[in-house]
Amino acid sequence: MTAATGISRSRHATGELVRLDRERILHPLLPDGREDRTVLVKGEGCRVWDADGREYLDASAVLGVMQVGHGRRELAAAAAEQLGRLDYFHTWGTITNDRAIELATRLTDLAPPGLDRVFYTSGGSEGNEIALRLARYYHHRKGASGRNWVLSRHTAYHGIGYGSGSLSGSPVYQDGFGPVVPNVHFLTPPHPYQKQWYAGEDPTDFCVRELEAAIEKIGPEHIAAMIGEPVMGGYGAVVPPADYWPRVAEVLRRHGILLIFDEVVTAFGRTGRWYSAEHFGVVPDILVTAKGITSGYVPHGAVLVSEEVSEVVGAEGGFPIGFTYTGHPTACAVALANLDIIEKEGLLANATGTGAYLAAGLRSRLLGLPAVGDVRQIGLMLAVQLVSDQETGASLPGGTLRVADALREQAGILVRNNAHALIVSPPLVLDRGTADKIVDGFRFVLERLGTDGSVR
Repeated sequence: MTAATGISRSRHATGELVRLDRERILHPLLPDGREDRTVLVKGEGCRVWDADGREYLDASAVLGVMQVGHGRRELAAAAAEQLGRLDYFHTWGTITNDRAIELATRLTDLAPPGLDRVFYTSGGSEGNEIALRLARYYHHRKGASGRNWVLSRHTAYHGIGYGSGSLSGSPVYQDGFGPVVPNVHFLTPPHPYQKQWYAGEDPTDFCVRELEAAIEKIGPEHIAAMIGEPVMGGYGAVVPPADYWPRVAEVLRRHGILLIFDEVVTAFGRTGRWYSAEHFGVVPDILVTAKGITSGYVPHGAVLVSEEVSEVVGAEGGFPIGFTYTGHPTACAVALANLDIIEKEGLLANATGTGAYLAAGLRSRLLGLPAVGDVRQIGLMLAVQLVSDQETGASLPGGTLRVADALREQAGILVRNNAHALIVSPPLVLDRGTADKIVDGFRFVLERLGTDGSVR
């Protein structure tokens, strides 16, 4: 037992830990009345263990973060070495550090041509806050302060800051927290499965027509930027039609509107490329990353910016915004070691190959079950859409939380869920044998799932 807390560190301390957790921690997304907890204490590869010694398969990469798997000693060593050399210093003004420089060079070398500057953050919400500020400040510095509207999309997730949360397209991030940041207009996202959203029209045609109508209504002289996830993560691996982003980018450029790609989830191999922008042949003006940059071992993020935008916002007195931990040398050192693993172990190729294998298994074993409507995949970013009606695609009553709980308790598989889908995004080190176990576990639970949302 520790003298400070009296908490036993044995595997039999679950009840004590759960009691203290209930008393001391305010959890995000914890429904009222839930008393149970899963107390995790160890991780290795694609697996984690709880305080009772039960093993779980992490099919979520935590929150889409864990590219190289749990328990990588190389990342612990990189952090320890850097902490013993230069643990922390800021990068404000003329101060910088070697690790921040090295990582910025690495990130921009991997990025689509034209993204030549890096602004560091500690995570995705911070990154999208900076993207919003960069876009508005860019137009302000060019003498167009009235260009302060931002276009986003319904169902999008861009974080929970007041700026990033205002850009997120679900009311839950705004209801009760207002007033939120003004001058945000939401558009329909391209979701090929949800055909009813487009009234029989091609999804890209519908979305581009809606975009052009919004620009005309607001006035291009009032719009700073459009933000979007190249592949929508939080809503469930929604891959747009191939022509969607090229056509959207053309409209925006014609009107002088900046394009922001939120790649907090999709960068660093999740979709089988370093950046998912590569799938669509589009180079944004601003590209936001976090999560997989360090595989979550320490908080970190990087916003990649075009030379044009960075020169404008950095003119005169410079860009006036900075975070305490911007360019944290230890975080940069861990990021560099993480990128080394992704490259040396061929994890982009593994995401593509093993992701396709996993998707094929899920489709062959799940499609045809009454409550399964769709299985989507790009790289190791997948979603299983659950429905109460195959014809209409209506969601399960009560959402998917009960199903995610059943997967954890009955099959030992951890997934993320939203109201409509189970999100499957394992670490990029996933092998085919482990992929088969994910498929088996899903089949075991979902074959007993009724269209009323109950698991028999």
